[in-house]
Amino acid sequence: RAAAVCGSHAMTAASTSIAPVVEDDIDDLEDLGGAETADGVRVTRDLPPVVTLRAKKRSASRVAVGGGGANTDGVGHRSRANDSDRRGARSDDDNDEEGDDVPEILGSSKPAGASAVPGVAKVHVKTFGCSHNHSDSEFMAGQLGAYGYDLVTDPDDADVWVVNTCTVKNPSQSAMNTVITKGKAQGKKLVIAGCVPQGDKKAKELEDLSLIGVTQIDRIVDVVERTLAGDAVRLLEKKPLPSLDLPKVRRNEHVEILPLSTGCLGQCTYCKTKHARGELGSYSPEALVQRVQTAIAEGVTEIWLSSEDTGAYGIDLGTDITRLLKDLTAVLPADGSCMLRLGMTNPPYILAHLDAVAEAMHHPGVYAFLHIPVQAGSDAVLDRMKREYVVADFCTVADALLAKVPGMTIATDVICGFPGETQEDWEKTMALCRKYEFVELHLSQFYPRPGTPAARMKRVDTKEVKRRSRELTAYIESYRPHDKLVGTTQRVWVTDVAKDKVSLVGHTKSYVQVLLPGGEENRARLMGKSAEVRIIDAHRWHVTGDLIEVHDRTAPRPEAPPAPKYSSPAAEAWDLKTWKRKEAAARADWVNEKGNNACSTCGAPEGETCGGDKEGTGTSDAETAMTRKDESLGTWMFRALTTAPENRLEWILTAGVFLGLLGIMLTWVASHLSKIASGVSAIASMTRTDR
Repeated sequence: RAAAVCGSHAMTAASTSIAPVVEDDIDDLEDLGGAETADGVRVTRDLPPVVTLRAKKRSASRVAVGGGGANTDGVGHRSRANDSDRRGARSDDDNDEEGDDVPEILGSSKPAGASAVPGVAKVHVKTFGCSHNHSDSEFMAGQLGAYGYDLVTDPDDADVWVVNTCTVKNPSQSAMNTVITKGKAQGKKLVIAGCVPQGDKKAKELEDLSLIGVTQIDRIVDVVERTLAGDAVRLLEKKPLPSLDLPKVRRNEHVEILPLSTGCLGQCTYCKTKHARGELGSYSPEALVQRVQTAIAEGVTEIWLSSEDTGAYGIDLGTDITRLLKDLTAVLPADGSCMLRLGMTNPPYILAHLDAVAEAMHHPGVYAFLHIPVQAGSDAVLDRMKREYVVADFCTVADALLAKVPGMTIATDVICGFPGETQEDWEKTMALCRKYEFVELHLSQFYPRPGTPAARMKRVDTKEVKRRSRELTAYIESYRPHDKLVGTTQRVWVTDVAKDKVSLVGHTKSYVQVLLPGGEENRARLMGKSAEVRIIDAHRWHVTGDLIEVHDRTAPRPEAPPAPKYSSPAAEAWDLKTWKRKEAAARADWVNEKGNNACSTCGAPEGETCGGDKEGTGTSDAETAMTRKDESLGTWMFRALTTAPENRLEWILTAGVFLGLLGIMLTWVASHLSKIASGVSAIASMTRTDR
């Protein structure tokens, strides 16, 4: 598919019998490839269509009727009495002492029309970028729908737009700017999410708009509410990953997108995503296994593992991708009715896990497909990119997997015209592509991203970059890797409808795209199921087939297990920190009710024995604020050093004590330095005299 190979990924949601909710533009390698129907219509493998999940109708008890049954805007106001029950402790976060979870309010204006009513407005979600971004949008849409908002396809029909952005390349951010301009012109309320506001919050296009960061997606309801009320909210502070147990609206009811982690361990000179996603942060294996079990219980046919670098998974937790793959494959249905697709991985961190990856791909429920970006076939260019590997490392990974898993599909990425790339460098890249004849290859011309080291490097002439791009594109389209499948019988998993709105889209075990006859009858029989298919024709980006037999699910799908309390150790630590702050605040409020001088332990008036002091030591509130009962100063100092501080004052006192001790020691040494030097000299002289 020439357009895809050249990096053009504009996407239109495939039409289905159900109207989609989330519009999307995808820039992810799994969506490369394409097809032509018998009448010559070009169809491409885009992400699956969006599924509409409308929020349940609000009961009359949730609508406060006034003024003749309607408000002045013609929309009934929903009762807020039960919000705390519906949203748990969410509202408590607004009282956090520290700014890491408190929205920054830039200003407000009077809301206009029906869009001003929280929980009653219509929301349109627009998503750019990779599958991780689409997973974030699914979680945000799920929370908004669960809270009562209507999710709509038509942006003109919405009161507020949630725009989930991508910062990988200039075209993605330019498309975001176009959407923002259009929204402002139509007077829409705008919430900008994703990598652009997280990595470049001072961008001119984002002025006076509500922004929500990549780890704050569990606060989307708060941000939308306050935006509808006329506030411009900024919630960009980094915190642990949001829970995987949040409400979710899948873009395709048959596909679960599961993020393994966020961020990476690399320092690529051209990458803007690192500015947004940051360092590696992994979900716990237990949380991921539970999410997979939940998705299987809900009837999905495919589970896509999403990550900036799958091979690096778990390094921050002391685990690795080997253990995770074993845990995940252990819970897949034995009949192969649900397929697992591995996410993108860079060569350095997957080298140690090739045996585990190959073993996983031999499982009947795992696609023999892996996306391994090489970016360039020249070590000199890779060094300037700071990719942390050489071409030989990529070849080691590719050769080992192809040998261990015959027939598997390796997809890759190539950046054309990176600064400093010579003709010799480019020839090496072309030679690598000829060697492997990649079934799927994403070719992108270099885009200098502001704030990255590569943006300051001298660029290759634009005409030469375009020439090289055309050269590789022509080569990619010159070979036909799927001809060998003609006449064979393949098991195919069907999850999608092609852009011609008729043909059904499925994939073989090696993730080759298969087009099948569509129509309402076939859609009802095949969608979300697997089938035996005879391949009758092959094209560059797909094959076509005839249905032989539909596989029924034979393995039971047990109920979803309960979600773990924490999705990662970082989330547990964050929760403890937040709990301590809230406990301290609650205690302060309680003491204030008893009197400003009351004991914080029992509320006893000042001067009386503490009611919480069972041993009768008479420890006062002033003492318990600094030390615990029967705790000496030395014990307290040791506790303050080895445990998290209970309040800022404890840190200040600890620092003061040790700085004071250090100062005393240094003063003593300075005042006695001359005496110490004289003593050392005398001892040396006596030693020489004895000799």
